Amino acid sequence: MGESDGAARHATIDELEAGLDHIRESPADSGPLRMIVRRPEVDAREVIAEGRLDTEIGLVGDSWKDRGSTVTPTGGPNPAAQITIINSRLLDLLALSEDRWPLAGDQLVIDIDMSEDNLPPGSRLAIGSAVIQISKEPHTGCRKFAARFGHDALRFISTPTGRQMRMRGINTRVVQSGAIRVGDVARKVGT
Repeated sequence: MGESDGAARHATIDELEAGLDHIRESPADSGPLRMIVRRPEVDAREVIAEGRLDTEIGLVGDSWKDRGSTVTPTGGPNPAAQITIINSRLLDLLALSEDRWPLAGDQLVIDIDMSEDNLPPGSRLAIGSAVIQISKEPHTGCRKFAARFGHDALRFISTPTGRQMRMRGINTRVVQSGAIRVGDVARKVGT
């Protein structure tokens, strides 16, 4: 699947704000992994039913390890942004259709409260036999996000409420390698 979404309709700010309470009802301690998206190369997406998270390479088959970063001294991949996760309720609201979820670019789509109060930096989530740790570095929206989901979506996730709820998602790193599959429960575990 490529990134182009053609002339898809984008949700309006009124539609997005109307869905805020539904997002706030996301489970706090555990929730299902709804989608796994591998990015084999820039602008490409593969939705997979199961995968492997690895402490060295992130999601096996994903191009994270090959991507550079402006935040690392060497310009190499950013270990704090090895895996990005996004709330499934928010993504459903933004994308208007599950077949557009992969456009977000996040590897894991989970139904869990991603607010900083619920998942502060250092928190860990166990998914299948893998464990990921929440990074301090924020995951923010960009031009590509606005192009995929609309300028209202970028404004919505960029509000103080959107930032506190981490609507754009969360950067994480793999701290325990393991297998994951769609339907696994992501659950908070000790740091």
